[in-house]
Amino acid sequence: MENCIELEKLLHKGKEQLALKFKYNINTINTIKQTLTPVWSNTQKAWLLPCSNNNVNEIINILHHHHIKVVFKQTINETRVSDESSTKQTLTASLNNETLSKLHEFINWLKSRRYSENTISTYTDCIKTFLKFFAEKNLGEINHQDVITFNNQYILAKQLSASYQNQLVNALKLFFNVVQNKSINVELIHRPKREKLLPNVLSKEDVKLILSASNNIKHRAMLSLIYSCGLRCGELLNLKPGHIDSKRGLVIIKQAKGKKDRIVPLSNKILELLREYYKAAKPQNWLFEGQLKGKAYDERSLQSVLKQSVSKAGIKKPVTLHWLRHSYATHLLENGTDLRYIQELLGHSSSRTTEIYTHVSNKAIQKIASPFDTL
Repeated sequence: MENCIELEKLLHKGKEQLALKFKYNINTINTIKQTLTPVWSNTQKAWLLPCSNNNVNEIINILHHHHIKVVFKQTINETRVSDESSTKQTLTASLNNETLSKLHEFINWLKSRRYSENTISTYTDCIKTFLKFFAEKNLGEINHQDVITFNNQYILAKQLSASYQNQLVNALKLFFNVVQNKSINVELIHRPKREKLLPNVLSKEDVKLILSASNNIKHRAMLSLIYSCGLRCGELLNLKPGHIDSKRGLVIIKQAKGKKDRIVPLSNKILELLREYYKAAKPQNWLFEGQLKGKAYDERSLQSVLKQSVSKAGIKKPVTLHWLRHSYATHLLENGTDLRYIQELLGHSSSRTTEIYTHVSNKAIQKIASPFDTL
């Protein structure tokens, strides 16, 4: 139904989100992007917003103001689990002292190994959810069969993503190795079957439209630097002025994913744009700062910048910041750059990760003649 949005509460990456689902309608898309600034999820195939009572009320008021009907779908948390009432009780149950002690031991171990704050937070949330699900059991009684039960009665029942399940496997294997629970064999904790998803890639024409859409020099510089160097969002926001080596024509990326440093080439066109931006903004600490001097630019604000540029460019695809990185890698490959160099530029640990771009590059595909042409 047009001009109708279905609201649904769901868990995404371990956090409760509010999903906005509706049939494709460009006017509806533009309305919610401009008024609500949601984030598109490829796994959920929906626009997502953090879930709270205030958020729900605000969304309803905004959509009603724009004459968009709102329909509530029965939430996943209220369905799909046969023994839902007992599940809710376990997830709100308190962990016993022994389990809490082991959890703190695990967190301290992660910190001592210098895992990133994001990884520590993600792993801790996964472990807490799992242990609360089996709150009636002592830690030493949990075995690999319980992992299968959790996968079926929690992860699959709530339709959580395969990537979340994979994060849980990583967290459980580390946790039970650290706490040395002999009743669970970590080798019997299986990962979900790997999804074979192709990266989303923009044409060079679309990239040019997006990068030139904004009149704001800072916005244009941020998006251009992401594409021209294949940066992750966090890598861009962590850059400092000293990381731009103009004499050598390099960008130095410090402590990126996996706590690895790397360098990427800096084009002359981007260098000119950065110099123009630097003269106008005069950043103090970070290369790109927010409204407060000395404070790094906010990730959600950067996502909003991209959405505005995509909208101005007249592109209807649900473009994300990571699409620019995917496009950079694919365009390099199509220009004849060796895959090994692309792996280094992207900071991939495994060549298998980089090889996925061979499946979306049109360089070789365009040379294949369809048999239809010979009829």
